[in-house]
Amino acid sequence: MDELVVLVDEQNNVIGTALKDTVHTKATPLHRGFSLFIFNSKKEILLTKRAETKKTFPGVWTNAVCGHPGPDESNVDAAKRRLNDELGIEGVEIKEVAPYRYRFADKNGIVENEICPILVGYTDSNPTPNPSEVSDWKWIPWEKFFEEIKANSSIYSPWSIEEAHILQQKNLV
Repeated sequence: MDELVVLVDEQNNVIGTALKDTVHTKATPLHRGFSLFIFNSKKEILLTKRAETKKTFPGVWTNAVCGHPGPDESNVDAAKRRLNDELGIEGVEIKEVAPYRYRFADKNGIVENEICPILVGYTDSNPTPNPSEVSDWKWIPWEKFFEEIKANSSIYSPWSIEEAHILQQKNLV
C-alpha cells in the first residue's frame, strides 16, 4: 500500500498530500513527521540504526522510530503503527512532549524537511526489527547517549541529537 505524507505550510496548515516515495528528494517539501524516543525502566534509550536501503540517512543511528502521520492520523497513532511495523513492539503508552521543526540533508543530498513533534514512550520489550527499516539496535544509558553524540555526532541523525537536547533541557526524560 502506498503511504501518503501530509504536506504543510510553515504554520502546519495542510496544503495537500503526496506519496512518501516521491517526497524525499534534494528539494523535499515541508511535511508532517514525528520522532519517537523509547526508554526502559533502567533509564536507557532505545537507539536504532537505519537500514542501508533507506532513502534518507541510510545506515545512521537514531532514536527508536521516526515516521509520518497519514491524513487524519494523530502523531501518537502513527508512532504506535510505526513502532510495530519497524520494531515489532506493541502496547506502549506514547505521549507528545515537545514541538520540533527541522531541515537536514544527508550525505547524498536527500533532504528531510519536517514539522516533527517529539514523542516519548516506555517499555522493557526488546525489539524484533524489520530488516528493511532497521539494521541494528541497542539500549544505552541516557547519559552515555549524550557522551556518544558529543564524541561521534557524525554517526547519529542530526534530528536525534537536537531532539535529545530538547528533552534534556525540558527534563522530559
